Amino acid sequence: MPCHLFKIRICLEDNVTGWAVGIILHSEPELNQPHMIVGWPGIGNIGVITVDNLRQQIEAEELGEIEPWDYFYPSKVVIRASVLHSLEFPTSKFYYKRLANRDLLLFVGEEQPSGRGRMYAEGGKAYEMANQVLDVAEKFGCSRIYTSGAAVALTHHSWKPRVWAVATDSGLLAEMKGYANTLLMSEVEGRGDVGNITGLNGLLIGVAKKRGLEGVCLMGEIPDYLSRVPFPYPKASQSVLEMLAAILGVSIDMAALDDMTAQMEDVITNVFRQFPNEVRDRIDQRRQEAQPGMITEEDEKWLKENIDDFFRQEEGDKGQ
Repeated sequence: MPCHLFKIRICLEDNVTGWAVGIILHSEPELNQPHMIVGWPGIGNIGVITVDNLRQQIEAEELGEIEPWDYFYPSKVVIRASVLHSLEFPTSKFYYKRLANRDLLLFVGEEQPSGRGRMYAEGGKAYEMANQVLDVAEKFGCSRIYTSGAAVALTHHSWKPRVWAVATDSGLLAEMKGYANTLLMSEVEGRGDVGNITGLNGLLIGVAKKRGLEGVCLMGEIPDYLSRVPFPYPKASQSVLEMLAAILGVSIDMAALDDMTAQMEDVITNVFRQFPNEVRDRIDQRRQEAQPGMITEEDEKWLKENIDDFFRQEEGDKGQ
């Protein structure tokens, strides 16, 4: 029977609420030991921009989705001719692609399930969604999961972002270290062996390890002074996508990301010019340093006292 005629609903019991939540699969293709690449929104939307651009470039086909009802509020109410037509929810979709070197599964989530007004998923819902993503990965014989996100660093927006790698075992770390423009999180000055990855992009590889799957998180650097602003940072997504292309052995046309990066460079330059002189001077001092560094408590304090106050003042001026 042709795979496109399949429509499968996998029901899982939610241990938190006891309700049945599900995964809809529109097809059941035969895939050869695929790897899965996952992206959710986060700082600079680095991960989701990376994975969605990869999806478009390789022309991946839609495979299915996680039903939204138990995770999200409606993002939009659609009204036509004054009649309520439908409720629209954030999507959480799976895709697949057969490639010459490695079959792929992709997952793109428009939003992380969260509560209390937070950006990142946490608690039971986060753990549940991570397991649902991995249920699909295991169903198709996947053994390795890649996630992507942001690495907040003492870098400068004029520099090419590097990619920080975290993995579930030392052998994977050695493999990731072999790719250009990549370093291990533990190699970043001032970090040592301590670190964390916020949200589902980090949680997923932890759950993957618990389930016996390999996991890698690739994080593109974003300057600390841009980590709190509500716009994307595609320059870092380019670095992560370049690395993924090398890992997968595929050719990627960066034209769309080049255009997006050029547009954001104009926005960033305009914002940077509005910083107080002493703030700009301190940031520009980084150009004299050999390598970007890790955020320290002192840096966090300075960021809060200068950058955060600047953006709050800007928002206040717009509201007047």
